[in-house]
Amino acid sequence: MVTQTWLYDAILYIYTLSLLFYFSDFVGPNRSAKRMGTGLLSFVWILQTAYLFFSLYSHTRLIAFSRFETLFILSWLLVAVSLVINRFFRIELFVFLINVFGFAILALNIFSNPQMSPTLAYWNINDELLFIHISLAVASYVAFVVSAIFSGMYLFLHRMLKEKRWSQQMQRLPSLDTTDKYGFFAAVVGVPLLLLSLSLGIVWIALEGNYALFFDVKVLNSWFVLLAYFFYIFQRMVLKAPGNRLALWNLAAFVITLLNFVLGGVYSTFHPWA
Repeated sequence: MVTQTWLYDAILYIYTLSLLFYFSDFVGPNRSAKRMGTGLLSFVWILQTAYLFFSLYSHTRLIAFSRFETLFILSWLLVAVSLVINRFFRIELFVFLINVFGFAILALNIFSNPQMSPTLAYWNINDELLFIHISLAVASYVAFVVSAIFSGMYLFLHRMLKEKRWSQQMQRLPSLDTTDKYGFFAAVVGVPLLLLSLSLGIVWIALEGNYALFFDVKVLNSWFVLLAYFFYIFQRMVLKAPGNRLALWNLAAFVITLLNFVLGGVYSTFHPWA
């Protein structure tokens, strides 16, 4: 029986990548992204299935299943259901959301198991959970920085074109359409990464048992950041807002992210920078 978490960490990262492709397909229908998401999610299901078969082989009676294995079966079934729905229906948002829930259950199940030993000997099991949580959060911030830079470039180009101020150097910059598209794509990458990072943060708080941390400044502000970017995507997909307004809102969402990173780090009870 595998007791070290490296295999389960790999499953969580593959799971994350599959949800990135699913979310990308939801915001802009993309058959290639959907195929990649389905393939990666199928691989997660295969790894889970292999573990379950090994567990069945190891137990003589189903009653001997532990809470870990029971919750693992629940996560496995959620992935299976999402794959079936994905095969016969076009409900990408449902598939994405049910798998965010399955992802959180899988993480809670893995890191609450006392028999698990962390990959690095000098860590405890919660350190490994925090490492994955932080790595996803940092990756989301990188995506938001990239998105903000492209939005800033869009506003600069838009103003130069409106004022008919053109130069040879500006010809080396990408077009308005390109900067808008890349800025949106980066935000689409950052949103699910932040959502999954927050789900792991919730798991960590639940394992710590200090539920007052749900109302910590950094936690609450992180939800505001997520809502700001969701509204940015909503404006583009549903409201069909013009590019300059989208770019302004994207920069505003990035300012909220910076405030969350700086002020939350100062006033947070468990994310202190100073």
